[in-house]
Amino acid sequence: MKREDSHSSKNFGEVLEQRFERRALLGGLMKSIPATALLATAAAPAAAAEAAPEAAAAASPAPQAKRETRLQFQAIKASTQDAIQASPGYKTSVLLKWGDPLFNDSPAFDPMAQTPAAQAKQFGYNNDWMGYFPLPAHDVTNPRHGLLAVNHEYTNPELMFRTYGGFANQTAEQTEIELQAHGLTVVEVMRNSKGDWSYVVGSRYNRRITATTPAELTGPAAGSDWLKTSADPTGRRVLGSLNNCSGGQTPWGTILSGEENFHQYFSNAGRVTNAQAKAINTLYGMPEANGEYPWARHVDRFDMAKEPNEANRFGWIVEFDPYQPQSVVRKRTALGRMRHEGCTIQVAQSGQIVAYTGDDERFQFAYKYVSKGKYNAFDRLANDTLLDEGTLYAAKFNADGTGEWLPLVFGQGPLTAANGFANQADVLVNARGAAARLGATPMDRPEDIETNPVNGKVFIALTNNTRRTDRDKDAANPRANNRWGHIIELTEDNGDHTATKFFWEVFILCGDPAQASHGTFFAGYDPKQVSALACPDNITFDSKGNLWIATDGQPGTLGVNDGIYAVPTDGVERGFVRQLMSGVKGAETASLVFNSDDTALFVSIQHPGEGGRWTLNEADLVSKWPDGGGPNKPGVVVVTKAEGNPVVGS
Repeated sequence: MKREDSHSSKNFGEVLEQRFERRALLGGLMKSIPATALLATAAAPAAAAEAAPEAAAAASPAPQAKRETRLQFQAIKASTQDAIQASPGYKTSVLLKWGDPLFNDSPAFDPMAQTPAAQAKQFGYNNDWMGYFPLPAHDVTNPRHGLLAVNHEYTNPELMFRTYGGFANQTAEQTEIELQAHGLTVVEVMRNSKGDWSYVVGSRYNRRITATTPAELTGPAAGSDWLKTSADPTGRRVLGSLNNCSGGQTPWGTILSGEENFHQYFSNAGRVTNAQAKAINTLYGMPEANGEYPWARHVDRFDMAKEPNEANRFGWIVEFDPYQPQSVVRKRTALGRMRHEGCTIQVAQSGQIVAYTGDDERFQFAYKYVSKGKYNAFDRLANDTLLDEGTLYAAKFNADGTGEWLPLVFGQGPLTAANGFANQADVLVNARGAAARLGATPMDRPEDIETNPVNGKVFIALTNNTRRTDRDKDAANPRANNRWGHIIELTEDNGDHTATKFFWEVFILCGDPAQASHGTFFAGYDPKQVSALACPDNITFDSKGNLWIATDGQPGTLGVNDGIYAVPTDGVERGFVRQLMSGVKGAETASLVFNSDDTALFVSIQHPGEGGRWTLNEADLVSKWPDGGGPNKPGVVVVTKAEGNPVVGS
């Protein structure tokens, strides 16, 4: 290990030692990891790689009882091939792909004759988060028949249009096609007697939500001056949802979708004259001139010189009912405006709803929302406004392994008119500014945040941050130039998800354990046995409490395709990371979700072939997945095991 890396790890190890000593004094919420063993692993990962398995086991948390192996698949080697790879004994098949018809009147996909009207009735582009909703709605455990909800995050016009002429030459029709390719899809899926999955064309449940679908703004910011436009002087109606990245499911069976990098669709923030608006726009990365998409040339609402408030109507958590195809799409402003990744719901001991979400940008924050009202398990409609009234918090991670949830409430602390917050709507529209004022901890891209269904612990995927330096690293973000990302395990005080205090520890420092300079750590497990991984993105849990990780960025960090990994979170194999599946060239394995009995794992293959172009020359394609040539089609893959056994192992 290089000298500066050793110094960095030593500081981190000292922090970990203080953290576990403190937990021992407090009695802790879990059994303590021996501080000296963890210090040795954190301070010298190369030496730990040479240590005996017994030492690695000693560094792992002592399980309450010895468990059998909980993940029973053979780890695959990382791949650079342009084909899906999976562990022996597993089958992968494409369930859905861009352009697939969804309705009885949907036209067959013709990439050379695309139209906005056709795309509005076909599976959208760049699928990301997915949720499985059993059918019928009351049969909550049905593993064979359900609805699959799928986000469509963004578009790659250079891969969509063979005649694409670039930013300056994008046509109005191409812009309209892209608008219809965004949003979400809800589609009925089912498994036949042979274990094969398919989707149902023309199902009464099938639905497309696009960037032009009418939606309502609800909660404390609805009607705010910040949300009013010439087309909507009420500040309560908006067209569409954009950059839907990750999401979540509510206990009452609705979809939650997070609007992430909405800023890239807008142009001309530099021509906004209001000083406070300019400051907020800068904080949210709104483009001074041209955005990444030329939509403002064809659609006025994306030109901030013409509609300075339109961008404020994006960056929210969206909720709607998949079982009711005509249900209203609502943007829940009480959960704050940011580059939302996921939104994970937990029912607290009190019956209140707690929603965890992250702001996916370097040096932004992790949040949770606690509802004022309580969940009603016997009346779905009674839960309709739970996400409209409550308290939003941002996380502060202390160096001793404790933490605080800081309330974003107007009038409390620095959230006053003197600091630019005139009311609660101001706080929520500028949640980033409010969290920073409170002293929340800037994180290394907080992406998905999920709760373990077995023990209730909260896991935060932090994808990477190459801009962090030695001067601004901290206990919760312990590596400068963090190219590989890490995962934090958070335990709420007394196991209460409404608590305002918590304990935390680093669960995994990602990277290649064979490279000492990466400074990896795998919950104390023997690093010689784990699969290297980097850039954790979306995560999920199986019913046994194993953590499953989808990655986004391994081609640039490890030189291999992104993939799907699994790791036990407790027991003797805590930290034993194994790779189940590899994606294809140019693609991220964007998201993953199990059906209700873990016998099917749905995986998003997003932007296959990114970095290439679809032209008359097939050599310009980086990938030829899934059809063997252009255009590339983002799609959903189903991973299953022989004879319908659980994917986690029988």
